[in-house]
Amino acid sequence: MTLFHRRLRSLTAGFAIALAMLAGGISPLPAQQVACMINGEPITSLDIEQRTKLNFLTTRKQMPRQEVIDELISDKVKIKEAKRFGVDPSGSDLDQAYGGMAQRMRITPEQLTKSLESQGVRAETMKARLKAEMVWGSLVRGRFKESLQVGEKDVNAAAEQGGESTQVDAFEYKLQPIVLIVPRGSAQGAIDQRRKEAESLRERVQSCEQGNSYFKSMQNAAIRDIVTKTSADIPGPLRELLDKTPVGRLTPPEITKQGVEMVALCERKPTKIDTPKKREIREKMYAQKYEAKSKSYLNDLRKAAMIECR
Repeated sequence: MTLFHRRLRSLTAGFAIALAMLAGGISPLPAQQVACMINGEPITSLDIEQRTKLNFLTTRKQMPRQEVIDELISDKVKIKEAKRFGVDPSGSDLDQAYGGMAQRMRITPEQLTKSLESQGVRAETMKARLKAEMVWGSLVRGRFKESLQVGEKDVNAAAEQGGESTQVDAFEYKLQPIVLIVPRGSAQGAIDQRRKEAESLRERVQSCEQGNSYFKSMQNAAIRDIVTKTSADIPGPLRELLDKTPVGRLTPPEITKQGVEMVALCERKPTKIDTPKKREIREKMYAQKYEAKSKSYLNDLRKAAMIECR
């Protein structure tokens, strides 16, 4: 047999082996080592490596390997329990949550993916963590809704114990947002002109009914539906502004992406429904209850789970 025929046979044999590997589903790349099995589901060395990188990216702290494994175990347990109760987000739900994260960062999902990949983190790794957070929050709040509620007496008692008073003036506001539309890219002169129109309307408008009649007859003006908010729903600066605005009048104009915006104060009346301080105390107490219930629930699930680690 000539040297050429021997090389040809060797090449053919190698090609046949490669085809057999592909046909049998065998990857030519090294297999990932399984570090743990949780209720029959694996956690691989790649999972651990990816979560370690993601955690470092978000916290700038190097988490010990065992803590990363514990976190991944908890995620598996959470997702399995949530699925048992029908809480199982679809791929589009996860994409939407991923897109929402990108939007909060003021980038596109594609840019977020590239940013993660530049740090060696796959988008799927981030989505896996998002999934665990989404399903667990829905499950705990859904299953333990009654026990997580914080009553009015509890809020007042907590305030008294902390030496804080909840007896603060609070109001319920009926508000009607109004926009004098300015097309994007308009010259500063056009913006200034619309601001002058807004200031003129502030002087003339004495009631929401009157404001409606003015704005409906104007070109490029939008009147939104009336909304009801309490003091606790509104940021401090806006709350102060509304408290200084006479009922029926308009707040000072503000330049936004849509144009020149104002708010018509249609009604303001005292309320005991909520105050900013009571809202703060209630949210803090709810968070404490949620954290305690979440921790207890997860501990019970982990004890009942089949966990095997090398």
